[in-house]
Amino acid sequence: MKLALQEATENVLYIIDQNREFNLLVDASDHTVAEVLKQFSDEGVERPIAFFSWKLNKTQQGWSTVEKEAYAALRALQRVKQWVFGHRIFVICDHNPLIYLTESAPKSAKLLRWALALQQFDVVFQYRAGNAHVVPDLLTRMCK
Repeated sequence: MKLALQEATENVLYIIDQNREFNLLVDASDHTVAEVLKQFSDEGVERPIAFFSWKLNKTQQGWSTVEKEAYAALRALQRVKQWVFGHRIFVICDHNPLIYLTESAPKSAKLLRWALALQQFDVVFQYRAGNAHVVPDLLTRMCK
């Protein structure tokens, strides 16, 4: 899988263009969260800038799916804050309920705190079907 990832990115990570919007693809599994930071090139091709993944501890593994996905988004934004702060960033996930995190007040205190923390960013959540959300999904499967 690691070789396939290297071949898919042609062993190249691209340099950030501060004049472009960012795409942050996030995913969560039962045991791992992952992200890919990307930008579109002049040719309209989505180019990778950075890849990250983190293992969840036992407590985090017991969270609901929406909590894991929200944690993935927040953790990813905190990780790339120095690059994306002040720019519009599209957080793309394969968990549809996450797109409502910033649009309404969550009932869970944890999700409410995280929604408030997200307000420091110019975030737009977008849904992408799981079969088209390959790279972050692959990263969550690689880190068992």
